[in-house]
Amino acid sequence: MEWWLAALLGVVQGITEFLPISSSAHLRIVPPLVGSDDFGASFTAVTQIGTIFSVLIYFRNDLLNISKALLKGSFNKNERNFDFKLGLSILVATIPIALIGFLSQDFIRTSARNLYLVAIILLLFSFVMYVADRFNKQEHDITEISSKQIFIIGLAQALALIPGFSRSGATITAARFLKIKREAAARVSFLLSVPAIVLSGIYEALDISTNNPVGWGPTIFATLIAFVVGYLSIAWLIRWLGKHSLTGFVIYRIILATIVLLLLNAQIINPI
Repeated sequence: MEWWLAALLGVVQGITEFLPISSSAHLRIVPPLVGSDDFGASFTAVTQIGTIFSVLIYFRNDLLNISKALLKGSFNKNERNFDFKLGLSILVATIPIALIGFLSQDFIRTSARNLYLVAIILLLFSFVMYVADRFNKQEHDITEISSKQIFIIGLAQALALIPGFSRSGATITAARFLKIKREAAARVSFLLSVPAIVLSGIYEALDISTNNPVGWGPTIFATLIAFVVGYLSIAWLIRWLGKHSLTGFVIYRIILATIVLLLLNAQIINPI
């Protein structure tokens, strides 16, 4: 991988990781558009570590409070406050994506990256997002979310293992079906992403020499850029969802999917 392409993919990862438009789909689509090969699921997973660091810094106070609450609540039942329940719920809700990801890793690295499949999922899930956001009220804030609701959102997060769904898109959509306010849905989505992306990134990093043809240099460079851009992306999305719906992202996904399908049918880009 050339360094300019590593920089481009880092920017793409940083922008798209937290927007409901699928970062893995974009990292799969961009290389063939610039005449390059697919760099694989390992590269995607490792560059996500950069964006997770942006979550750690942006939500440092929330995560610190949750960590303290988990530690105190583990030894004293009287200390089990909302932050303890939230942290425990997030850890439990991470089990589905970790288990499914481990069991289906061969599919994720091969068949799931077919551009026809990616484009179709981008397109079809757009309508699910629209329905969830358009026809459900904004009733619940983050302090009103139950452990059961967080687990349901965690189940939806497992869809993100297939490029095109979007981790934030799946989790925010599930939250909106549960009538959770958009801004609260985004915060839960970001907090829920921490253990999932860290586990995925570490697992892939351990095997990067065999599954990632890019190598460490460009991967680290792309990851650093993804960190900076990802931080800015989080701040923007939270402000945006406080006043706007998901419709703009739905329209973008439909346009992108349509373009990819047209390019595939014209044989300008290859599906694999």
